[in-house]
Amino acid sequence: MSGRVTVFGGSGFVGRYVVERLADRGAVVTVAVRDPERAKYLRPLGDVGQVSPIRADLRDEAAVQAAVAEADAVINLVGILFESGRQGFRGAHVEGPALLAGASKTAGVQHFVQVSAIGADPAASSDYARSKAAGEQAVRLAFPEATILRPSIVFGPEDGFFNRFAALARFLPALPLYGGGRTRFQPVYVCDLADAILAAIDQPSAAGQTYEIGGPRTYSFAELMRITLSEVRRRRLLLPVPFAVGALQAALFELLPNPPLTRDQLRQLRHDNMVAPGALGLADLGITPTSLETIISTYLARYRPGGRIGRMPIAA
Repeated sequence: MSGRVTVFGGSGFVGRYVVERLADRGAVVTVAVRDPERAKYLRPLGDVGQVSPIRADLRDEAAVQAAVAEADAVINLVGILFESGRQGFRGAHVEGPALLAGASKTAGVQHFVQVSAIGADPAASSDYARSKAAGEQAVRLAFPEATILRPSIVFGPEDGFFNRFAALARFLPALPLYGGGRTRFQPVYVCDLADAILAAIDQPSAAGQTYEIGGPRTYSFAELMRITLSEVRRRRLLLPVPFAVGALQAALFELLPNPPLTRDQLRQLRHDNMVAPGALGLADLGITPTSLETIISTYLARYRPGGRIGRMPIAA
């Protein structure tokens, strides 16, 4: 993908990989974020002037219109995991994408990619999942040719999943398994997701399609915790926690500025997070998924006793 591309939410975990790949392809990249100062680290990913962070909040119609005015393609990576203050699911996942897709269509943008999430469902029990589904519908209404990608949990050096539990294992004697840890996931490598986003722009057949993006195999939550503990070389108890007890804990966590768990996230954990049978996926975009085990050892080593040069593995 060359030409001019605007990436909303490009300063986040997934965004940095998308921006880097776009710059490598020769695209001129506008990174639309709420705080351009925090996105300055992206500039060296391209030549001088190739990557430009700008201020554009999805709630600001004029800023959104300006950000997409000359774009050939627009990618929306904006998303939140919990509501806080003015940041609500409806604004971030529904109203913002609707405004962006409409402005992009009016501006004559050729390609629009909306990154949603596996589990997006208008009938879901989770507010997050319902808002993601409503956002997809809003984008489709405004920009029918948009490509929607629904990833499972995304792993990579800056992820918020494996890094969080590896950090907790440093000082907690046990890690919780909500609902017994039976929920299944299909983790996808961040570089594979970034490649999928670019493929969605490059391939004409992707226009108007929805893809579910998962890795090469599925794992239960308990299996993911065991893999994490093995990588960080720590013995910790894996403690089954009933969902009812978890809901009480989450209610207390929600009083924190950055809660480690919310009741809405707990509702999501009641449902598997895997690519649906028959859904379009990475293979349809020409991408071979990368296995979890080949990657997480490269960035979880810092959580081992003694860091990267810590002692030899012990049984988890």
